[in-house]
Amino acid sequence: MWQGLGNNTGDYQGLAMALRERYGIPSVVARVSRFDWLRYAAGLLDANFWKGTLGPRPVLDWYLERVDEAVSEANQLCPRDKGGSISFIGHSAGGWLARIYMEEFELSHISLLLTLGSPHIYFRPPPAGLPGVIDQTRGLLDYVEKNCAPAVYTPQRKYVCIAGRYIQGATLAGNSDVTSGMTPTIDKDQGMAESVPNVNNNKSISLTPTLRAYFIGQGYKQLCGQADVWGDGVVPEMSAHLEGALNMSLDGVCHSPIGSDDRMRPWYGSPSVLEKWVHHLLNP
Repeated sequence: MWQGLGNNTGDYQGLAMALRERYGIPSVVARVSRFDWLRYAAGLLDANFWKGTLGPRPVLDWYLERVDEAVSEANQLCPRDKGGSISFIGHSAGGWLARIYMEEFELSHISLLLTLGSPHIYFRPPPAGLPGVIDQTRGLLDYVEKNCAPAVYTPQRKYVCIAGRYIQGATLAGNSDVTSGMTPTIDKDQGMAESVPNVNNNKSISLTPTLRAYFIGQGYKQLCGQADVWGDGVVPEMSAHLEGALNMSLDGVCHSPIGSDDRMRPWYGSPSVLEKWVHHLLNP
């Protein structure tokens, strides 16, 4: 299980426990603390950070090493010589970091990559020159797009990308997005789509724009160039889908386990949400 930026191992213990106790699925969470993420600041010393052309090494060496340790532990639970295979679950940035790992280590026994609210480059990178938009990954997502194999959903290796529809962002008054009015779609040639509405009878929040919606909209804009779109409160729905994958959207699901509430503010790993996607792990 791959953490998002800033998350630690403990944030996913509830999900790991539910997988094990409810569904009999053993899991291993990469051992990462919040303090570890300060190592990401080492990228400030790299000229590519300021150019927006940052690559995963050496700035993320430590993270890939922690994940490799977790993969080794998972291999012991599901030995390859006995026909075992493992699935990757990547939350937030952990989804595209998993793609980097899979590309570099060329693991043939990975049967599934399942991402939860991961900001993939699906339609395009943040539009250059659009006011108020900065590539917050400083080139890392662009690296993934250019250097990692595209997602191809096959019986041998499945790609499942899950997006949350928790709140719609709003455009700041007098600041219209150049792409507003465009409705993104998923063509049959781009990927498969699946919609799972009303998680735990929770509906996506649709209210008159508030200050919170404006703030969240500016976060969405960094990833897709639009503020007035739906998302999980951090990642817009359109960015959490990946061309070639089985793409799912879940209503009422927020981004982070931190501050989540299983009834009123469920996240991707809450029990009522987990039951909507766990079948992909049961039938990898």
